[in-house]
Amino acid sequence: MTHQHLDGKVRDGRHHMQVRVYYEDTDFSGIVYHANYLRYMERGRTNHLRLMGAEQHALFAEAASEAPGFAFVVRSMTLDFLRPARMDDVLDVVTWPIAVKGASIMLAQEVRRGDEVLVKADVRVAFISGGKAQPIPKPLRDLLKADVV
Repeated sequence: MTHQHLDGKVRDGRHHMQVRVYYEDTDFSGIVYHANYLRYMERGRTNHLRLMGAEQHALFAEAASEAPGFAFVVRSMTLDFLRPARMDDVLDVVTWPIAVKGASIMLAQEVRRGDEVLVKADVRVAFISGGKAQPIPKPLRDLLKADVV
């Protein structure tokens, strides 16, 4: 059974994933608690990578042979909260790469409600293996650059 629709879709070089706001996501005033946007964006980054990996098993296998136990981890993040989301809103979490460097990727993310941008983020993700930052293997770096808009 496939659940690919749960991972969102890549359109025009940007990953889009929908999230519905539930009561548990809100604070006492009925708006989304600020830390929950981090959860939504993490899901967006994870699903973006999952979609790329689902189509590129050979490249991810090659990266794993060059850098066993590799992972991508958030190194830094800058957020700008522009407008609140509320219970029952359907949000679009949009993720796209800005730059790929030796051991890191810069991503931009937005959480939108329709055409309205609610939260903007710049995220630096490091590639690690063996507990240390490592250069991203060339085949994987080339794949990631292919999506830079």
